[in-house]
Amino acid sequence: MKFKNLSHSSDELIRRIHFFIGKKNKLNALWWRIKFGVNVRFDGKCYFKRYPKSMIKIGDNCEFRSRINSNLIGINRPCSISTLTPVAKIEIGTNCGFSGTVIGAFKFIKLGNNVRCGANTLITDSDWHLDDNRVGMPKDVNIGDNVWLGINVIVLKGVTIGEHTIIGANSVVTRDIPANVIAAGNPCKILSNLK
Repeated sequence: MKFKNLSHSSDELIRRIHFFIGKKNKLNALWWRIKFGVNVRFDGKCYFKRYPKSMIKIGDNCEFRSRINSNLIGINRPCSISTLTPVAKIEIGTNCGFSGTVIGAFKFIKLGNNVRCGANTLITDSDWHLDDNRVGMPKDVNIGDNVWLGINVIVLKGVTIGEHTIIGANSVVTRDIPANVIAAGNPCKILSNLK
């Protein structure tokens, strides 16, 4: 009977070891002068890059899962948080969760409290090729409290997502989505109200 749950116990032990190893991420964050609150946890290697004079701030109790099997829905890349200009700012609220999430800011990205980012989500405020004259300027991204982004969701520049909204899997959010709705698709559209 002792060995009945050995596989589960072993997996939990490995997960705890990875969270312990993830403390190296805090040293990496300090190296890049990332501001973060208490009880920020990492499972696997998270990549940070803060452009000089820019700001990245992470609230209390956030969790970053970068190890492939740290989220069984399937993570295909590590978390990556970066600013790419001196004026860029990323603000992440408290109690947020990320699985293989990439956040890249040229101007301003804000996530409220209790935001859940499903596996392999991408949030960006720019088209990334500022040297190309076909590309517009970066535009702010604001994601409200208690928003849930499903697996593989892409949030593009200039978007505001209202609080308590759920964005369905594989959606591409190209324009504002109001609070308290379920939205999905490419481009993302409102499917129903939550209240």
